[in-house]
Amino acid sequence: MFALVLAGRRGDARALATFIPDCIVLVTRLTRDPRVPGRRKLLLFALVGYLALPIDLVPDFIPVAGQLDDAIIVALVLRHFIKVGGERMIRELWPGPERLLQLILRLGRTG
Repeated sequence: MFALVLAGRRGDARALATFIPDCIVLVTRLTRDPRVPGRRKLLLFALVGYLALPIDLVPDFIPVAGQLDDAIIVALVLRHFIKVGGERMIRELWPGPERLLQLILRLGRTG
């Protein structure tokens, strides 16, 4: 992220810095949305539990990789939501920059 700032790409650095917080807002909104079935809400609660636990696949004190595993887990859960028909809901509830939303939606459409 620091490299993006040094390269004059402050907007990209800001978007990257807010990705996980934006995803937390999105997950919170999804868990409160009555259109989301109970089984999918359980997946969201499991995601929140994983993110809240101090134990990670890759410890957070390892630069970049420590935070990257959280982002990958969040992306996989969001990909599942998109694949089961939740793209419109994710578009509607996403609080962050449009560029990151487009990245998440592309991830959901691949594979």
